[in-house]
Amino acid sequence: MSLAVLVVDDSAVSRRMVVRSLPPALAEDVTTAANGLEALATLRDRPRGLVLLDLNMPSMDGYEFLETLQGTVLPIIIVLSADIQPKARERVMALGARAFVRKPVHAATLADVLRTCGVL
Repeated sequence: MSLAVLVVDDSAVSRRMVVRSLPPALAEDVTTAANGLEALATLRDRPRGLVLLDLNMPSMDGYEFLETLQGTVLPIIIVLSADIQPKARERVMALGARAFVRKPVHAATLADVLRTCGVL
């Protein structure tokens, strides 16, 4: 099974780490974006089934990205963040995220979350 994936993070190092953490079945069709604005443009040009989203980014952060997508058909969105405050988790879940994963991302943890979300 191959699902088109979008990894959104302002850190190029973090984007590479997330891409390397993806299970092989999802690593075939991956696009990256450095912020929410780039991610929105990517989704307009080429819809993705899974978005792995950082929260703290310039131009448009993860919260604004989720708010912008309100009222649309959402891809599966999993938030990846070092901000582990309960309010951050509650807010992104209320905005449509399917899961919240603490950074740094580990391949086994990501695979477990993807299974729980029905991606794997």
